[in-house]
Amino acid sequence: MIDLQLLLDGCAQFGISLSMQAAKKLDQYAALLVEWNQKMNLTAITEPREIVYKHFLDSLLFFKAIEPQQGAKMIDVGTGAGFPGIPVKVAREDIQLTLLDSLQKRLTFLGEVSEQLGLDCTLLHARAEDGGKDKKLREQYDLASARAVAHLRELSEYCLPYVQVGGCFIALKGPEVEEEVKEAKNAIATMGGKVEEILHFSLPDDSGRSIVRIKKISHTPPAFPRTAAKMAKKPIL
Repeated sequence: MIDLQLLLDGCAQFGISLSMQAAKKLDQYAALLVEWNQKMNLTAITEPREIVYKHFLDSLLFFKAIEPQQGAKMIDVGTGAGFPGIPVKVAREDIQLTLLDSLQKRLTFLGEVSEQLGLDCTLLHARAEDGGKDKKLREQYDLASARAVAHLRELSEYCLPYVQVGGCFIALKGPEVEEEVKEAKNAIATMGGKVEEILHFSLPDDSGRSIVRIKKISHTPPAFPRTAAKMAKKPIL
């Protein structure tokens, strides 16, 4: 399906460690993604080279932002087709990964991926703002990740409630992110977070990527997260 050497070379270019066994699992994942995409809308990216760069390498850049501790608890919020969560788990199977999405059909796909690849993942069917209010999930994770199109202001309100104090929220974004970070500053602080670092990358196909690492420095107030409608009506400016 995919060119394994292309993937391994891409990882090596960024100093990311990926074994051949892990690369083969990602190859299986790519085949399942393309197969299932024919019956449900999972991704617009189905060309093998693009899957390597824009899904796998893009997700694995996560490790340039943070080196998770052994056995770290991580939640991938609004995981969609499993990015960045599944590639991160394939590279580091010790990570205790929870995949959260609001669409059951996506989780059905991810259940099949987990089974085929031999990955021990927890699948959660919930809206991000509902899960963040759940006492069993709230502030229970070392790490939260999201690779989403939502503005960082709202994304922080969705994701930071899951992170325990001392943990991190890793937001995978497009190339231009500085203005968005400025606009999200008050929302991040309100959720108990602080921007630690903004990293910029250029993938081998020359597309730009940014990663924002946000440290959780204090508890998220009980009023948050709010519903999506309330976030839209009264953004934290």
